[in-house]
Amino acid sequence: MAFSDLGLVPEILRAVTECGYNEPTPIQAQVIPVALTGCDVMAGAQTGTGKTAGFTLPMLSRLAPYATSSPSPARHPVRALILTPTRELAMQVEESVHKYGKYLPLRTTVVYGGVNMNVQIDKLRAGVDILVATPGRLLDHVQNKTVDLSHMQIFILDEADRMLDMGFMPDLRRIIELLPPQRQTMMFSATFSGEIKKLADTIMNLPQLIEVARRNTAAETVKQLVHPVAKEYKHALLTHLIKSRSLRQVLVFCGTKLGANRLAQHLSRNGIPANAIHGDKTQMARIEALDQFKQGVIQVLVATDVAARGIDIDQLPFVVNYDLPRAAEDYVHRIGRTGRAGASGVALSLVAEDELRYLADIEVLLNMKIPTEIVDGFTPPLDAIPEPQRSPRQRNDAAFRKPTEIAPKRAYAEMEVPDMPLIKSVNSTGKQKQVAALFLPPARQMSGET
Repeated sequence: MAFSDLGLVPEILRAVTECGYNEPTPIQAQVIPVALTGCDVMAGAQTGTGKTAGFTLPMLSRLAPYATSSPSPARHPVRALILTPTRELAMQVEESVHKYGKYLPLRTTVVYGGVNMNVQIDKLRAGVDILVATPGRLLDHVQNKTVDLSHMQIFILDEADRMLDMGFMPDLRRIIELLPPQRQTMMFSATFSGEIKKLADTIMNLPQLIEVARRNTAAETVKQLVHPVAKEYKHALLTHLIKSRSLRQVLVFCGTKLGANRLAQHLSRNGIPANAIHGDKTQMARIEALDQFKQGVIQVLVATDVAARGIDIDQLPFVVNYDLPRAAEDYVHRIGRTGRAGASGVALSLVAEDELRYLADIEVLLNMKIPTEIVDGFTPPLDAIPEPQRSPRQRNDAAFRKPTEIAPKRAYAEMEVPDMPLIKSVNSTGKQKQVAALFLPPARQMSGET
């Protein structure tokens, strides 16, 4: 099937062709013909399969009859509203609207928080056909009477699951109450929970449910791998992987803002250009960091889940879970940053002992066991190795039982382990003792590299 078979207007087909796209992705092929009829759509597909074009192309095609070059604001009321959970995603969506609608005289703008409202107000007063917005800033404009949604015909809710995760439900309900009841509503997301379906029942009219893959699955183009490691050596392992494997353009996920800052600083000190983005960074700082990453100025971008939600980089090769997410569904979103639009990608997860329960939840969600690889020089404690990956000897030999079962009062570094090289160490009392090399830092760490 080609895009020309979907019923899109010629102006959009021309723009799509210039972008180098010939065939629609499965989600686009199924959604676009349905959306063009004007009925409500509830579409779910794994991240990176082209959902943005799936709603942007039919929206532009339906609005084409209203396209006009008239300078009058009255000829450009808000006819379509696209709601996204984050500023980064809002900017990405607006960029797509401009790209696909370049041959249609439809006005588009984006509003989000963290920046001065005056520039946004000027654009809204000049007339806007398509508005991309985050919930909080949209309500700011509603309160200031700088936006009118009474003429809106198409409402698109992007990443609906993340909206709920971020606590936007009250804002969503306030916004929906402002919309005309006679409208087309489209809801797009990588995952659909029971709560999302309840929301759909209240805001949609007999929606067409379209899912092109099993819910909560990862793209087959992404190679997934787990590296077990002691928690205190994660930063050293990440540094080693990036340098030894010459990894370029690596997106790293951390669980906290402080952790993202510290990791970016550590990588920079070790000769790896890196920067961090998270909710505490200013909007300009986040845009600058993302631009540097896209242009290759920095090698590694360290991000939290919220900040990275809207990152959409063509052929991003590597994603690293420095910290595993607490919610298994977030893992799908994270690794979906790579392997997009049919390209291949690699998703690595550095897993410490206290994260094994999160790994188990992820594997249950994906209905698969993620392969495990222990990196030479970074052998973790036994408890950090997923059970199915342990060798028969490790499972059965008493010498490999949990340390607490052998000597509960002795630390890992004081234990003797069979078949492992032993080196001498001097404790605070000056007494020498043999220490198993298994539980010591790698040679790189002992030399002060990290």
